[in-house]
Amino acid sequence: MAAGKGGLGMESAFRCGMKKLLKMMCGLCLGVVPVVSAVAVPVLGFQRMELSRHFWSEGAAVGDFNRDGKPDVVSGPFWYEGPDFTTKHEIYAPVQTFKRTSETGSEELIPGFEGGLGFKNTYSDNFFAFTRDFNGDGWMDVMVYGFPGKEAAWYQNPAGQAGHWKKHLVFDQVDNESPAFADVDGDGVPEIICTRGGFLGYAKMDKADPTKAWIFHAVSPQGKWAKFTHGLGVGDVNGDGRMDLLEAGGWWEQPASLDGDPEWRKHPLPLGLGAQYYVGDVNGDGKPDIVGSTAAHGYGLAWWEQVRGEEGGIRFRKHLIMGDKEADNRYGVKFSQLHALEFVDMNGDGLRDIVVGKRFWAHGRTGDPEPNAPAVVYWFELVRGKDGVRFVPHLIDDNSGVGTQVTVADANGDGLLDVVVGNKKGVFVHLQTRRDVSATEAAAMAPKEIEGFVEQVTEAK
Repeated sequence: MAAGKGGLGMESAFRCGMKKLLKMMCGLCLGVVPVVSAVAVPVLGFQRMELSRHFWSEGAAVGDFNRDGKPDVVSGPFWYEGPDFTTKHEIYAPVQTFKRTSETGSEELIPGFEGGLGFKNTYSDNFFAFTRDFNGDGWMDVMVYGFPGKEAAWYQNPAGQAGHWKKHLVFDQVDNESPAFADVDGDGVPEIICTRGGFLGYAKMDKADPTKAWIFHAVSPQGKWAKFTHGLGVGDVNGDGRMDLLEAGGWWEQPASLDGDPEWRKHPLPLGLGAQYYVGDVNGDGKPDIVGSTAAHGYGLAWWEQVRGEEGGIRFRKHLIMGDKEADNRYGVKFSQLHALEFVDMNGDGLRDIVVGKRFWAHGRTGDPEPNAPAVVYWFELVRGKDGVRFVPHLIDDNSGVGTQVTVADANGDGLLDVVVGNKKGVFVHLQTRRDVSATEAAAMAPKEIEGFVEQVTEAK
């Protein structure tokens, strides 16, 4: 089943709904005959909103910028006022334009960078956005990571006043195509996690003055990491309560003390040149596992099962979720360029699911495998069972995709998690919806497994 095709549908049954269905099926086995079709089963779907069709950024974020109690969306130089996102405001001047020649030969000037509305392959100067009140004035600010290898700057919310936001350039060089923004050292304040000048590490804010240059702390010796290096993550891999760093070649164990900027211990692990890596217990055995894509510009989605030896040594077993062939996925799903993903509980069942999509035209209309295939976004539902775990794919949309970032947050304040994207197709919000259907309808909507499917499991060495 190719990306964006087949019977996966735009909705999926919640775990609670499926539990109802299973109970009814058990009742049938015992001779009880319930009216199956009359029982309501809650299902999850998405409402697609296109905020803009212009290319300004490869990322987007959510925050309440005007303090009206309603979430807003930021992508590129604009923030869009929630809950309908039809009113936009400038954070900084949107000066970029490109010329497009129509089929009739007339030339027109298009706002933004040349993306899906054009023909040439170009890149924006805005790849990631994160929201936080950096200066503690009660107003949400925006952190922006620019083009790989360029600076990071946060824009100060003008506290309800008109005009552009003041820019504070705080870090000069954010290398890696999947840099993170998370609390590494446990002080409650997130750091810029990236590589810089060939070193893996993090840049820390001065709490007394967040407008000062953030100080970079290397955790590794100098390596071959550069601005276009792929794959980065943060999480507690060994369960000691301290955040470790992950990159394509392994994970780096945080020591008991960070005094003096000690070098962290590397544990080699071939994760592949993917995007974001996440850490969490996938199979419920109490040990942290790893989730991520294996090739940001190719194919591959996997989870790495942590296995402990008798003496406590850690090794990993790779479980392929999706590869370069439809037969690699239990449900026949295949798509390329998994350049952004999140690992979060989408349906409220207590298990973290994978939200991932195809980066639209990462290297243009002729670059990378299947550049013009549908720009899909999926959520892969984690389901645990006696025979192991599986990630059930549910299509969110087939005409937006992801950028270098995909954000999962409650974008309209209804308590449900939504998916927010900025990329070469524009800016999109996919609002989560829920409705009740009959058990018969829910069963018909469920993705169908490939008969005789055998999961690909290998030792990660």
